[in-house]
Amino acid sequence: MPKAIDLHVHLPTDEWLENAIGPHLEATERYFRKSPERRTLDQVAEEYRERDVLGVVLDWDDRTVTGRPWLGNDFMAGLAERYPGVLMGFGSVDPHADDAIDEVRRAAGLGLTGLKFHPTMQAFEPADPRYAPLWAAAEELGLTLLFHTGTCGIGAGTPGAGGTKIRYSHPGFLDSVAADFPGVNWIAAHFGWPWHTECLAIALHKSNVWIELSGWAPGYLPPEVVREVGRRLNDRTLFGSDYPFIELDRWFREFDELGFPDEKREAILWRNASRLLGLRAD
Repeated sequence: MPKAIDLHVHLPTDEWLENAIGPHLEATERYFRKSPERRTLDQVAEEYRERDVLGVVLDWDDRTVTGRPWLGNDFMAGLAERYPGVLMGFGSVDPHADDAIDEVRRAAGLGLTGLKFHPTMQAFEPADPRYAPLWAAAEELGLTLLFHTGTCGIGAGTPGAGGTKIRYSHPGFLDSVAADFPGVNWIAAHFGWPWHTECLAIALHKSNVWIELSGWAPGYLPPEVVREVGRRLNDRTLFGSDYPFIELDRWFREFDELGFPDEKREAILWRNASRLLGLRAD
């Protein structure tokens, strides 16, 4: 088992940065105060291998809204074979597509164990009943669903933020979907800031909601989050970095400074994710 499992990895390749973020890249870099060094997939894999970290690569399918290409479920499914124990992928589905449910089933058939959704970029309300068949299919297939929650760095600080709406990613939707689909594990990436107290309350209320820490250098985590992930939510908190916008070495250094006991630290870094993803702990 690696020393850590990073549930939130983006690829600093020309393809991903130009397609996924595209015209919003400059604003996104200002938001994170970081201009990622362009790297190849092999270089990313080597960085994770050197640090003994398993990285879960994410992208999202928003073609109906933006028309952009995305990395694709076949690519995501192939990562685990290309870089065993180093990289793996979560798939995605365009929730507006006519074949969305078929694509959920196809993704599972490819061996993908989870799907990533980005309500702000995909412009949809996850709790809207029209999307319930997607969540029912995921429940049937045993898929984990990871959602961007809270504010969004893409296009942040520009007039209208490129037309994107962060209200779609308000974590309140988790209260409804987690109640209606208790067989699904729902991951709240970025812990829903600035609505993080509501997100924490939902996770405390529903044991199928998980908190994921990406997008924040640990030194800036809100005190309410630090308290709960070290106590009542320790067994459902997941490490995520938002690489390449948050560097791994910085994340680990600042996380250690929070002073969690070894058992709680290991739960966040790898034990919870290994249980969630069904990975062997030997």
